[in-house]
Amino acid sequence: MLEPDRVYGSYEEMAEKESALPEDERIDFVSIVTPNHLHHPAAKLFMEADINIICDKPMTTTLEEAEELCRITKSKDRVFAVTYTYTGYPMVKQAKKLIEDGVLGDIRKVVIEYPQGWLTKTIEKDGAKQAIWRTDPKQAGASSCMGDLGTHIENMSNYVTGLEIEEIMADLSVFGEDRVLDDDGNVLVHFDNGARGLFYASQISVGAENGLKFMIYGTESSLEWHQENPNYLYLKYGDKPEKVYKHGNDYLEEVAKHNSRLPFGHPEAFIEALANIYVNAARTILAKKNGKEPGKFDTDFPTVQDGARGVNFVLKTVESSKNKKWVDAKYTPPS
Repeated sequence: MLEPDRVYGSYEEMAEKESALPEDERIDFVSIVTPNHLHHPAAKLFMEADINIICDKPMTTTLEEAEELCRITKSKDRVFAVTYTYTGYPMVKQAKKLIEDGVLGDIRKVVIEYPQGWLTKTIEKDGAKQAIWRTDPKQAGASSCMGDLGTHIENMSNYVTGLEIEEIMADLSVFGEDRVLDDDGNVLVHFDNGARGLFYASQISVGAENGLKFMIYGTESSLEWHQENPNYLYLKYGDKPEKVYKHGNDYLEEVAKHNSRLPFGHPEAFIEALANIYVNAARTILAKKNGKEPGKFDTDFPTVQDGARGVNFVLKTVESSKNKKWVDAKYTPPS
């Protein structure tokens, strides 16, 4: 139960009064889970008040705002985590380590899809709150579908493969009557190692629920993972049977075991993945607070730089689709 004097009427009041408290009495971090247009003002205020942040994605609606948060975070030497939740799954971390170890050989193709169907109908007209703000450019920003789902795809691609995007060709569509922002999108991608990519995000894929899925093809083998069946990772070969990795087993890489809570056969899913981001960020915050180095895997969470990279990707897809051409999407966020 919170003390009455720690309950605030606005985030501005919260930032002012919490920052005035001694370091060991104030809040350790703040979670920002508002509609997109409010991320930046809240995050800027709390970071300037020396309070750590865990923020929803997309981090901001403009690149200028994202880069400002990168600079402030560096100057304050605080933790800024972004909830790209799906990178918190143990089997995603297993996939990342297999690629780092060269099991796939050279990466040639990255295919990631994220279909949903919840905006097949224009439910925003019926007062659905989640739909209202996500389809409103004043609150969502320049994109609905790519801003909501495509940014997860970009982050997953970069996290698992380590590849950087060089250029993209995007085709964003609006199917919902009277909508302004995209509710479906397809993106062709060129990566810095010469690999090719195909990203597909949709809010109007009727019948789809939360179908995030990646398929990564190398010269030696490939990997496949499904968010709706997240405890299994498939390693496939051209000349021998596929291998199935299952969560909770001792044969997994150390990083996957570090981010697992339950023994094999007991499903872990979305809440645990989100918790991994929070726990790793919290451990890093605690280590910094005590003047110690974070643990080996504690800094394994999406950062403010990852947030800026995601904002750049969203804006580049909008630019490419609008101009109907390939655009340079290379980007290095302020560090």
